[in-house]
Amino acid sequence: MRTCISAFLLFSCVAQFVTGQSRAPQLPPNEASEYINTVQQQTFKYFWDFAHPVSGLAPERNATPNVVTSGGSGFGIMAIVVGSYRGWISRTQAVDRMLKITRFLEKAERFHGAWSHWLDGSTGKAVPFSRYDDGGDLVETAYLINGLLVARSFFDQNTKAETELRTRINRLWETVEWDWYVHNGLLHWHWSANHGWKMNHPIGGYNECFITYILAMGSPTHPITRQVYDDTWKKKEADHFINGKDYLGYKLPLGFDWGGPLFFAHYSYLSLDPRWMEDEHTNYWTLNVNQTMINRAHCIERAPNSYGYSERNWGLTASDDHLFYGAHQPTEDNGTISPTAALSSFPYTPYYSYQAMIYFYRTQGNRLFGELGFYDAYNAKENWYSNQYLAIDQGPIVIMIENYRSELIWKMGAKVKEMQNALLKMGIKRPNYPTGFYMYTPEVKSGMVHLMKHADEGRYIADFYVVGAEPVSLSLTHNKTNQTQMLADKKVYSSGAQQIRFDADYGDYTLVLAQGNKEIKLLVGLR
Repeated sequence: MRTCISAFLLFSCVAQFVTGQSRAPQLPPNEASEYINTVQQQTFKYFWDFAHPVSGLAPERNATPNVVTSGGSGFGIMAIVVGSYRGWISRTQAVDRMLKITRFLEKAERFHGAWSHWLDGSTGKAVPFSRYDDGGDLVETAYLINGLLVARSFFDQNTKAETELRTRINRLWETVEWDWYVHNGLLHWHWSANHGWKMNHPIGGYNECFITYILAMGSPTHPITRQVYDDTWKKKEADHFINGKDYLGYKLPLGFDWGGPLFFAHYSYLSLDPRWMEDEHTNYWTLNVNQTMINRAHCIERAPNSYGYSERNWGLTASDDHLFYGAHQPTEDNGTISPTAALSSFPYTPYYSYQAMIYFYRTQGNRLFGELGFYDAYNAKENWYSNQYLAIDQGPIVIMIENYRSELIWKMGAKVKEMQNALLKMGIKRPNYPTGFYMYTPEVKSGMVHLMKHADEGRYIADFYVVGAEPVSLSLTHNKTNQTQMLADKKVYSSGAQQIRFDADYGDYTLVLAQGNKEIKLLVGLR
């Protein structure tokens, strides 16, 4: 009990979300909000209009409508939460769909509580993913459970339907035997009733599987130990854990050389706000922002010119391509751009992600954008455009755009006490930021942080952190005219994360935060 209370206090300031708040505030539209809303809502339709009619789950891709995906459906559940919040569907419709999903999952084939990667959408029977992968998939199960726990947080009203939904979600969550997937002291990805541990795939870091450990550590019924986490994720199987190298001016604390595919920065952070996660190895916000900046910088500065990449056309991650499918990344780049890479990075690089969105939408047009959002990928050099939608690529677009807009799914994740308690067990704590601009990584090439007006509010927002009770002043000086606007003049803020909203003309500025004898400067390009 004491640990749970500590976890709640540690992360409660992240979860300032009014119980029962079910709709987004209605704000006047502007060009950016209309583009973003269009893309987000059209992409949501993959999980609503194209969902399997029997199970309510998300098809793996539009070409195989009867094969549903467990992990992609977890993303889809979070997208349904967004859809309800945005008013694209009613709360009643969302709850009805969630009850259909949970009732189906209760009857679907499971393997010591874990679902298979693919299921038959009508019967719930496992569909083999590969020759030996025909049983439980713990990572895909984690993505599914993560979505269910977010839904449990959001649908918190004391109605008969929402109470039933939360009960069913708890039953599904509590019957996943995470500890059973520990084999020879290591946490394993797969187990098959036909082939046992034949896949032999311990879940070593660093990659997209981080959320699996958070849920496995936080399970109220079948938790794994800290030793398993340390031995599998960080040590024996962690071929690509510690990095610490510099790539085009950006330091990468963890992971593969050049960062790997961008979904590493998305899947585990759909419901976990990395701004408030730090351990002895890294600050997870810095890790994700820097991986995104490395990916973008590679596209602009390092990739062959024949690929047609630019400041507006960037983003490498796993997706379909002209050859079949690939884990596209700076070290494995064949010219394939996957829209989900840049668009799911909206919280980390809002302006750069918006640039990419507008390029994909306006310039590529209906070759790349269809009834259910952006198609999976395209390759300009090969004149190849996918005609496929994939659940695991569509889902993060809806969710991470919403985290940029309202932090909704992050706030719902902060309400999941089991996950917050697990973070503490894993040694992941709230960072002690110094006074300053804690969220920003300047673009190396320009030395600037580029800001756009918040799409919903139509004003610039500067994030900063305050330590202590000394008054703070914030000023904005135009770099050419030297005209200065005082944004805050010796104002007393409470210690912690703060924001200031302001209006200014487009241009390059110096943002200065002064507290006592400290003065922190940030070059900003207002776009």
